[in-house]
Amino acid sequence: MYKHLFFDLDHTLWDFDRNSAECIAELFDTFRLADLGIASSAEFSRHFIAINRQLWADYDKNLIEHTYIRKHRFPMVFRALGVDESAVHADLNAEYLRLLPNKPHLLESAKELLDYLSGRYTMHIITNGFAEIQAVKMNRSEIAHYFTHVVTSENANAKKPDPVVFQYAMELSGTTASESLMIGDNYEADIMGAKGVGLDTVFYNPQGEVVTDPPTYDIRHWKELMAIL
Repeated sequence: MYKHLFFDLDHTLWDFDRNSAECIAELFDTFRLADLGIASSAEFSRHFIAINRQLWADYDKNLIEHTYIRKHRFPMVFRALGVDESAVHADLNAEYLRLLPNKPHLLESAKELLDYLSGRYTMHIITNGFAEIQAVKMNRSEIAHYFTHVVTSENANAKKPDPVVFQYAMELSGTTASESLMIGDNYEADIMGAKGVGLDTVFYNPQGEVVTDPPTYDIRHWKELMAIL
């Protein structure tokens, strides 16, 4: 039934939380954040991941610009931890951005899934991330070769859930909605966005989030998708 599979990258295949936590642990030591009164790298990481996720959700909704995320996320984390935000080192965000895309960890069974699907379907990435950073992530995690096209908010001039992104991806790939399947972890950006242009959808939903408008398939683990496809 399907010929083309469109995957989200972060939190879907690439393990953003694990990779980010490793970066935060390194920053905690490099910038001697314990000296500022932050209890542990785990506490720093927990606050960072929650705040960063919310900022990216706001970005997806066009509430903020990308530059806002880079400028404000670490000061917001410091405030949440009760630390004077003026203590944020100027190089903290730059070093995070240098470290993060070089982390290689994928989510459980993601590589097994891609091996299974390779040769059966033509696969692509649709991401709201930025092309240069996403390319490094895919190369470091050794998955770039699985995908024919990588559609980003930059080359589509729009970002998920805008229908323009999905239409652009299908045109670029020479396919139609009836031959395509969108797979992602973000219900609003990936699932509702894709449904808006008539795509069937797979909601990668390991936490069992309850949604009002169900996707075509709702899965907890990648092995469930192997059974479907």
